[in-house]
Amino acid sequence: MQRIHRMPFGAEVTTDGVRFALWAPTAGEVKLVLDGTDQAMEIHEDGWHRLVSSNAQAGSRYGYRIDGNFLVPDPASRFQPDDVHGLSLVVDPRSYEWSDAFWNGRPWEETVLYEVHVGTATPEGTYAGLMKKLDALRDLGITAIELMPVAEFPGRRNWGYDGTLPYAPDATYGSPEDLKRLIDHAHELGLMMFLDVVYNHFGPSGNYLHAYAKSFFTERHPTPWGAGINVDGEGSPIVRDFFIHNALYWLEEYHFDGLRFDAVHAIVDDSKPHFLEELATRIRQAIPDRHIHLVLENEANQAQWLERHPDRSPRLHTAQWADDIHNSWHALLTRENEGYYQDYADEPLKRLGRALAEGFAYQGDPSAHKPGVIRGEPSAHLPPTAFVSFLQNHDQVGNRAFGERLSHLIPQDRLALAQAIFLLSPHIPLIFMGEEWSASAPFQFFVDFDSEPDLAKAVREGRRGEFKHFKAFSDPDTAQSIPDPTEDATFECSRIDWGELKRSPHREALLETKRLLQLRKDAVLPLLRSEYRGSRYTISSENMLDVTWAFAGAELRLLANFGDRPMPIDVGNSAQVLWSNADALPVHGSVQLEPWKGIIVKEASA
Repeated sequence: MQRIHRMPFGAEVTTDGVRFALWAPTAGEVKLVLDGTDQAMEIHEDGWHRLVSSNAQAGSRYGYRIDGNFLVPDPASRFQPDDVHGLSLVVDPRSYEWSDAFWNGRPWEETVLYEVHVGTATPEGTYAGLMKKLDALRDLGITAIELMPVAEFPGRRNWGYDGTLPYAPDATYGSPEDLKRLIDHAHELGLMMFLDVVYNHFGPSGNYLHAYAKSFFTERHPTPWGAGINVDGEGSPIVRDFFIHNALYWLEEYHFDGLRFDAVHAIVDDSKPHFLEELATRIRQAIPDRHIHLVLENEANQAQWLERHPDRSPRLHTAQWADDIHNSWHALLTRENEGYYQDYADEPLKRLGRALAEGFAYQGDPSAHKPGVIRGEPSAHLPPTAFVSFLQNHDQVGNRAFGERLSHLIPQDRLALAQAIFLLSPHIPLIFMGEEWSASAPFQFFVDFDSEPDLAKAVREGRRGEFKHFKAFSDPDTAQSIPDPTEDATFECSRIDWGELKRSPHREALLETKRLLQLRKDAVLPLLRSEYRGSRYTISSENMLDVTWAFAGAELRLLANFGDRPMPIDVGNSAQVLWSNADALPVHGSVQLEPWKGIIVKEASA
């Protein structure tokens, strides 16, 4: 079986040769440079430059010469063998024969996500290396692999959020065929594949759009990375199409099962329909016969994008990363109160209770971290599966100065309590690579701008500058201890060591994760397949948390003591204890719950 996503951009192999198309509305002249030879392109309306060349074929190298000066890669390049500044390669996607014609995906409620950075997930740091680990992840209870962005980025190491060519899987990790083999094998094992994509900015190196398509950007909507993406001004229909086709390209040509859209709160759109609405609508219209899952990262906590149809299917987007759940947990477990944890450190258990029960802790509430900012919309009506929950992810680990994992910061007994609640709650869980065995490797911030010393220096100094407002790094000498993101050693120390699986305490941690995921599959998943009927929660003055999620026929209830002294609790006599770390289980419905102990039960609905 062959798969191709046809689009108006880039190079496409046809029966007459290769069709090249570039949108360059602010260029005076555009020439195709094909295998070292310049060829004039036809100028069409609305800034399009096109040419069908019978001399081109799959494997040809090409670029575009702008105004007789710049030689730039194709912004819709399918592959960049020589990095972001090199020539593009003509790829015929029909050359790969897929073996997963049977695959239509899996229902969302079955999702257990495993977030992976391809470069540090295995010794090889490649798609092929990751493919060797899929069997073990499937056996653990993972049902979906989520790749951090793979769009072509500068250099040999990067988190992926500095990508500049969003259609080209980065050559550092392998070829397009290698990525397709990874996805093909995942589907063979029953695993879904997700991809993190970035539509809010381009990286600082290798973005040439300013040279010939200035209207791709707008100063009206500034972002932390500079001018915003123009999704609502003159020329915006083509800009919107560029990203919508990109989403469809990954879902159709690469057969991904879902996408995670990075920081959509930074995509500002004053037009109608909003870009996020059009994006989801066109995807669902184009692919109606597969399970396609669309996940947002959205600091604004906008429930409007997560609404459901009467049959409980998503109207637009499937879910949102639940930062409020993580941030509440982190403030409660570590007592950290700087940066964005300031919004949770005042009443961490209250924030956690609301987030566990309703998805968002901030539902139209003022932010202490950002004075004057009101965050969020009411979310209690949404099902728990509208939220992707996590204790750790690339951001929450890697944005720390030293990239410490949660297992490096808190006692094991407290981590075990949080992990059980996290994996057995009715939200969709996301595990960050190595978390399942409490990996010893940190995950630090790293880049490769070796060929651009000035940019490397700016990133190095900027990284250290990010932490100058934190008490621990207010002293300049202390700030110098923060790992240099431009050094190869920073990247290498972030590589997880799979050999730890055979050693204590990592072996025991892995077994506990596997046990909890099996329990989730057996006891929690049947609830998620039924009708959701709401939640309720209470927090006592002694810091006892009581959360209940009601489903058709049964309720899932969590009780946990975050106080300083034992507290009596009562559960129904018919309640089925799913998990507890209490010293004694309920007898006739009651038990004393020690500090930092919890119990999760399943009981018939009232």
